[in-house]
Amino acid sequence: MTLAWVSRHLEAGERVVGTEALHGGITAEVRRLTIATRDGGTRDLVLRTFVDVEHAEDWLNREAGALTLLTGTGVPAPGLVAVDPTAAHCEYPSLLRTHLAGRTVLDDEGLETRVPLLARQLVAIHALRPAERPRKYVALTTADTVVVPKGADAAVWAAAIDVIRKPAPPYEGRFLHRDFQPGNVLFDVEPSGPAGARITGVVDWAAPSWGPADLDVAHCSTNLALLHGPAWGLRFAEAYEEAGGVLAAAASERLYWQVRDGLACSEEVRLVAQAWREAGRTELTTRAVEERLDAYVTALMDTLG
Repeated sequence: MTLAWVSRHLEAGERVVGTEALHGGITAEVRRLTIATRDGGTRDLVLRTFVDVEHAEDWLNREAGALTLLTGTGVPAPGLVAVDPTAAHCEYPSLLRTHLAGRTVLDDEGLETRVPLLARQLVAIHALRPAERPRKYVALTTADTVVVPKGADAAVWAAAIDVIRKPAPPYEGRFLHRDFQPGNVLFDVEPSGPAGARITGVVDWAAPSWGPADLDVAHCSTNLALLHGPAWGLRFAEAYEEAGGVLAAAASERLYWQVRDGLACSEEVRLVAQAWREAGRTELTTRAVEERLDAYVTALMDTLG
């Protein structure tokens, strides 16, 4: 069914001749499709499929809207080819999009080059002013749902949880990606230069939102801390400001968003670690990621003095 649906959205005389699973995601199954063209060449498309995912229809509709909105903005996002959010034609809810060159780079090598690039790209996303705002951000984590890692300092985590018991600080709204992190950014892989010298794409636009820039920055910071160590999580906010981004004026307000995202990650450490191991970071066991999260949250709370 899905193959027939994809085929209906190809050019006349084209056909699917190969598929390859792409790893690293959590919610969607992603495949690269190789398409044979009429002139004897090939081109690639990407199929995102949500198998037994509760909010698939909503996420796919939001992603389709975001990809349409981003066309021509200069943000290197994929182009929308087709979407079937209710699985009316496919076996599961699916989205077909253009394929972007490059790949995710999750290893430590070259990180000092990539972090400023990530920061500049996020500043560019936050600068977008869509005619129609996406919906307001949703923060699902509560003080009662945080999972304190085994062996963590109970007092430090209790203090961190108290931070998010308070109301969210006031903020100036921005267009947010809402899952901006290294696993959703593609870098060039030219053999002549260092991997990651240029961003070629930003993917996974299932949850575009309107909210504080701090929230996107905090999310990328958490991911950098867990992938590469707490110091890199703390570094990203600095890189964002160096790139011209504007964060909350008060340190306590910034801390609120940083802690909120770190605590949110406590609920899905196992899923995150598994995705990273599948993408090649085999040393990132659930326990290793838990320990980095504990160290990062402790480092954030230490900034309070």
